[in-house]
Amino acid sequence: MKRWIVCILCIVLSVAIGYTFVGPGENREGTEYEVFFRERDLSDTHSGDALRPELVKLSDESGSQERMEQLLERLLQGPEDETLSSVIPAGTTLLSVRHNGVLATVDLSNQYSALSGVELTLADYAITQTLTQLPEVMLVKVTVRGKEIPYRSGRILSQRDILFSPKEDVVSNVEAMLYFLDEEGTFIPTMETLNLYEGDTQVSAVVRALENGPQSKELLPVIPPDFRVRAVWQVENECYVNFSSKQLESLENESDYDTMCQGLEKSLSSLETVEKVNFLIDGQFA
Repeated sequence: MKRWIVCILCIVLSVAIGYTFVGPGENREGTEYEVFFRERDLSDTHSGDALRPELVKLSDESGSQERMEQLLERLLQGPEDETLSSVIPAGTTLLSVRHNGVLATVDLSNQYSALSGVELTLADYAITQTLTQLPEVMLVKVTVRGKEIPYRSGRILSQRDILFSPKEDVVSNVEAMLYFLDEEGTFIPTMETLNLYEGDTQVSAVVRALENGPQSKELLPVIPPDFRVRAVWQVENECYVNFSSKQLESLENESDYDTMCQGLEKSLSSLETVEKVNFLIDGQFA
């Protein structure tokens, strides 16, 4: 009896001083993340964006693996907003999600392989945009029962690859001299006109073009196909290129890093507004 009286007094006291008891499964704190779905009526997308997010709050105590699984499961459930529709085929289940360095590999059930063309692109982008919010994820690869979809144009995606607006929404262009390699490892300059979309910068357009690789089959990329620059920005006439230390570990040797930096510096310096290129690793000067 005394024990019950003590419990009741504790509850009364806590209410009096403003504390709130949190029951099982409830979190006083959490971080909001965006889960992306498709606009049900694309004719209403005046900005050209086909995907729109819903917010979900995840506990800060969740580990990286758990957060990835929770975000994907929420994506597979479909939207709550009636003006949105799911980009994932009904019945698709998450078989696994593995995290290796900065690459998250998502393996889905057979239903996902029914997608093709624009629908497949939107689904891939929704998964990529949802997962790359996590600071430890920069690249996303989607498979079906452990196998890649053979007719997909791009097999590894990053947030920079995602452009929600069609080509008609190009806001401007910029000419840049991009540097790729020939078979002997010599830098070959190629003048290209790059499209700038809303939110783009000239330096981000150059980096995206280098990540996509050369248009000519006779040239080789300076950036490995599965590598992505973490961030790029410009302050006055100086450009800053930030790498992830985890992803740098995926490079086979130091010469790959040197070649990549030289290609980036030469290409970015071809812009009239860039006089100097600085390289950082995890935000620190390399």
